[in-house]
Amino acid sequence: MVIAPPRHERPAGPTSPPERLAAVDTAMRLAATGRPAEAGRRLVALTGACRGDPAAREALARALYHARRFAEAAALVRETGAGDIGALSGLAASQVALGELKAAEETFDRLVALYPNDGAAWCNRATLRRWRDGDNHIEALEAALARAGAESEIPVRYGLAKELEDVGRHAESFAHLSRGAALRRARLSYRVEMDVEAMAAITQAFDAARLAGAPDARADQPGPIFVLGLPRSGTTLVDRILSSHSQVTSLGEIPDLAMALMETTPRAGDRGAFIRAAAAIDPARLARRLADRLAGHEADRPFLIDKTPVNFLYVGLIALALPSARIVHVRRDPMDVGYALYKTLFQTGCPYSYDLTDIGRYIAAYRRLTDHWRRALPGRMIEVDYEAVVDDLEGEARPLVGACGLGWEDACLAFHLNGQPTSTASAAQVRRPLYRDSVGLWRAYAAQLEPLRQTLVREGVL
Repeated sequence: MVIAPPRHERPAGPTSPPERLAAVDTAMRLAATGRPAEAGRRLVALTGACRGDPAAREALARALYHARRFAEAAALVRETGAGDIGALSGLAASQVALGELKAAEETFDRLVALYPNDGAAWCNRATLRRWRDGDNHIEALEAALARAGAESEIPVRYGLAKELEDVGRHAESFAHLSRGAALRRARLSYRVEMDVEAMAAITQAFDAARLAGAPDARADQPGPIFVLGLPRSGTTLVDRILSSHSQVTSLGEIPDLAMALMETTPRAGDRGAFIRAAAAIDPARLARRLADRLAGHEADRPFLIDKTPVNFLYVGLIALALPSARIVHVRRDPMDVGYALYKTLFQTGCPYSYDLTDIGRYIAAYRRLTDHWRRALPGRMIEVDYEAVVDDLEGEARPLVGACGLGWEDACLAFHLNGQPTSTASAAQVRRPLYRDSVGLWRAYAAQLEPLRQTLVREGVL
């Protein structure tokens, strides 16, 4: 009898540090190619292999967050007891996205205690709730600012501005905000003219003649819901109202439409040429590619929200390619949204938001473009005013839900109880019941915001 030699089976999953990191990277590449749900499953499956490897664990936790697997990202850090700055920062971000604001505050408290020069932690903690006299970190923030280096000064100033505003010390708040914004702006090689020119080019490429061929809207069948408008205009609030409905899932701010457009538009030498090429593509091709990408999310509800504010650039394409799409345009008073943009320290994007004149010019260009969509595509956009929603939630929510082809559900009024995660700049605010604190807030800084007002007047917005 021949006895077979023992089999040495390879353990399941990657076994070496390079293999673990490569496996995380491979999974994230799936997400980039339009298969985010599969990417998420692969990342979760790597948890056991990466748990004992600090570098792989940090990479995996970061990847889980970007794949919107916030609960798994938070659990990985908690289970391993990791206390390094990357792990704790990721834990806090996941807790905010999940609405675990008290836990997030405790994590940020731990971060600033262990890493007092972590400016992002000081800033992010300040955004979690409204602070009051006797319950704030103003003195600690001032001490942090005194020892801050070049990297941490900007976020510490934004955090200090937020807490000073909360307690009514507006002049001091704006002084820190304007200094932080100037420092951030100085690091950017950005010209607002590029965005202004691009929006003008979009208007020309998607003129009334091009859009005359847009099919009639089909509200009698499920389709994607695009919630768009300026950042900080109330898009997250509207997203939460709609996604509180049992037939709606919010995918958050996703790149799918822009990526589908890149994948179906011939390469062009510059932005203007790309815009002209995009206007000439076959809308059916774009629709098919976007449908493939949205299917990759494997959502279990028939209506999906893409809450990417900057999709206001693509309203013409959406109308041409997607007759079943709902286009929800959220509007807000230009001075209020301008100030809201100015006081937000964005992780990425919105480079115009660090200079008041740039903000005014960008708002004006956005206004001209959306006015064009309204004229060329009458009735195609469902338009919602932030101030009207704040004044009469049910009176605005009912027609909005109906216009999206949905039956009414009272859960849409309890948007702050919505369990779906959100990772936008308004993630903490939308966990609160409706409030009016931000309406007209710019008036507390009327003198300081005069450059914004003058620009809006000069551009014909006011």
